[in-house]
Amino acid sequence: MRNTFGNIFTLTTFGESHGAGVGGVVDGMPAGVDIDLDFIQAELDRRKPGQSKITTGRQEGDVVEILSGVFEGKSTGCPIGFLVRNTNQHSKDYENVRNVYRPSHADYTYTQKYGLRDHRGGGRSSARETISRCVGGAFAKLALKSLGIDVTAYTSQVGAIALDRDYKKYDLTKIESNPVRCPDQDVAKQMEQLILDVKQDGDTIGGVITCVVTGCPVGLGEPAFSKLHAELGAAMLGINAVKGFEYGEGFDGVAQRGSEQNDIFYNDNGKISTRSNHSGGIQGGISNGQDIYFRVLFKPVATQLRPQATVDKNGEETVLEVKGRHDPCVLPRAVPVVEAMAAMTILDHYLLNKTISIN
Repeated sequence: MRNTFGNIFTLTTFGESHGAGVGGVVDGMPAGVDIDLDFIQAELDRRKPGQSKITTGRQEGDVVEILSGVFEGKSTGCPIGFLVRNTNQHSKDYENVRNVYRPSHADYTYTQKYGLRDHRGGGRSSARETISRCVGGAFAKLALKSLGIDVTAYTSQVGAIALDRDYKKYDLTKIESNPVRCPDQDVAKQMEQLILDVKQDGDTIGGVITCVVTGCPVGLGEPAFSKLHAELGAAMLGINAVKGFEYGEGFDGVAQRGSEQNDIFYNDNGKISTRSNHSGGIQGGISNGQDIYFRVLFKPVATQLRPQATVDKNGEETVLEVKGRHDPCVLPRAVPVVEAMAAMTILDHYLLNKTISIN
């Protein structure tokens, strides 16, 4: 089982949804970076359950304990160990799925691969593992901040309710002003109501998260097997419930001609730039200095609070009625996870591109 992400900046995660806790080890963090522990906890607070009426009712403090690698407010360059203890597991809620495969979950495939599974909340395949990613991403963000690189994500679509694809039309400082994490307050209210309606029906809904990376220098990524967009895509597709990834103009660009799609170069007061950014800040697999922007599609949460037909481990058909506390829409809590994976990917490729010391 692969549990490590990255090349130079790496994150190794451990833990299960209903175990004692989840945590990880960050390695390759440059020495001398100012470490704001309140910022790291705030990033976890953005992901934690029980934030609002449109998220799961599970109440977890999700308090991170830093075990190593930080001294007197700075990273030491040594491995950073951390732990977040589970405190509000209701494992009994999952007893009725011990021998039953939940539709569209990892239950069946995990059992076939490993010969057993932890039925309590999905075990290792639970989205609670993303806690570790948010911690790793918070450390990466702190390193990127010192380099002038910023990573911002927001909910851009829930069901059929969608923002314009042009992120520059919105004030991204407004993202945290509503529980949906959408920069348009009026659209956010519509999204929130849709999620509440779906929740009332015992159903779920999916959508899209848009992410923007600003300040990224030219030269990150490789022209062949480690293209930057491919690495970002792999990072996003490794998040629970993600079904799609597109960067730049993406699928909408197929309706245009090359003469419309090409980003024309020009001399911007002595600096080479482009008059448009259909490429999404990446050309030939390498960052070109423009904003990197991409979209991540999340499917509706698989857990339904309504009866569903399925089979048990012996292949016998049955009807499953799931209990417990679950998100009707994963997007609001997935925004910080998208940011975290993007931040770790960008920092890793920055370090791959050059050996640096951040002071």
